[in-house]
Amino acid sequence: MARPRRTITFVCQNCGAVTGRWQGKCEACGEWNTIVEENAAAPGPVTGRLPRKGRVFALEPLAGKARDAPRLTSGMIELDRVIGGGFVRGSVLLVGGDPGIGKSTLLIQAAAVMATKGHRAIYISGEEAVAQVRLRADRLGLAQAPVELAAETSVEDIVASLAEGKTPQLVIIDSIQTMWTDAVDAAPGTVTQVRSAAQALIRFAKRSSAAVFLVGHVTKDGQIAGPRVVEHMVDAVLSFEGDGSHQFRILRAVKNRFGPTDEIGVFEMTGAGLREVRNPSELFLSERDLGRPGTAVFAGIEGTRPLLVEIQALVAPSSLGTPRRAVVGWDPNRLSMLLAVLEAHCGVRFGSQDVYLNVAGGLRIHEPAADLAAAAALISSLAGVPLPTDAVYFGEISLSGAVRPVVQTAARLKEAAKLGFARAIIPEAARGEAAAEPAILLGTVGELCSLVAAIGAEIRGVHSVESGARRQEPAA
Repeated sequence: MARPRRTITFVCQNCGAVTGRWQGKCEACGEWNTIVEENAAAPGPVTGRLPRKGRVFALEPLAGKARDAPRLTSGMIELDRVIGGGFVRGSVLLVGGDPGIGKSTLLIQAAAVMATKGHRAIYISGEEAVAQVRLRADRLGLAQAPVELAAETSVEDIVASLAEGKTPQLVIIDSIQTMWTDAVDAAPGTVTQVRSAAQALIRFAKRSSAAVFLVGHVTKDGQIAGPRVVEHMVDAVLSFEGDGSHQFRILRAVKNRFGPTDEIGVFEMTGAGLREVRNPSELFLSERDLGRPGTAVFAGIEGTRPLLVEIQALVAPSSLGTPRRAVVGWDPNRLSMLLAVLEAHCGVRFGSQDVYLNVAGGLRIHEPAADLAAAAALISSLAGVPLPTDAVYFGEISLSGAVRPVVQTAARLKEAAKLGFARAIIPEAARGEAAAEPAILLGTVGELCSLVAAIGAEIRGVHSVESGARRQEPAA
């Protein structure tokens, strides 16, 4: 039998674009030095065999009784929350994150919990030996869990081994960049190999109804390495976020065919592994700087879960011609817009000030409801007057300076009341929805200037108290 003819192609390792010649810059994504030569089988029938005749399959009507996808709970509440209630049988999930963030720790813990319940869980490592995986499991106190281990990188061998015996309920591949298949002639980790290996594992998952978890490396800018087509092939893409200097870890769904994409799972990295955080608000506010200027508590929503987090701001005189604007955990463009609104409509000048904004705990906020809390923290830092420690803030600020209402006001206020907050500064239009929480004293603002005026009144009150105290001091 004649062997397939091989042809040389050049593939971009960043976006997967294929060209017929090498070039320094990829024309598709604009990255430099990412095009690598690969050998691939030429298209078309070159073996002399006639093409296979197609098989007739049955077509079904669109109308019909819909059924929920059968799920298998992992036993970790935070993980189940993110993926939609548990693993869907036959689904393939891709999780990415920075090196050392805890991806392998999370998955070995999930595999151990499921194996303890009697489900068959298999952990296949392409980066570590079996002894190294056992060492981690022993450190986490999971050595007695009946998880099956293997250190293998050949996809054909992995699929053949998984097909033997009882069908596994959970298969973990760590990581997809180390896998290789004989179907293509390319080095492991290249675009062609990653795509082909993922395709073979997805085919096995759909055929066997096993849930497959793929671990993916990330690039320097946080994107999952390899071709973007892999993210389209899998059923869910998860991002494991966090900062090495913080103990908190956030699991977020970027794509999910069987569940929501706005839920988050919160974990705390400890010496015994990842611990689920059932009340993230209390943990994020456990180390607040009470009575310090430039701090405000934001009542946010992540998916269906209300979350309270501290926003810190520092406004300091700048010695540079162009003042600095540094943001951690929030959108820098949102900060620039907020500073422009404060200057244009409220007369608060930041042109000669360096501005630093930080979301405490390593959390990243995406919703515009944090505008009001960020504005309050900025004004407090600029004036040098602390905000009330028992107040929370939320509301969206428009370019005209109006404070607009946001969704789920009642849930935000209920979470604030549960944690002992007595006041809430909210948009004027949200007063009707907020009336359902009588334990919170409401302060409403319709314009951003009203918030600036309220903080200015506190400044005048502080100055009057200080001047009265000086008048009462006895003469030396």
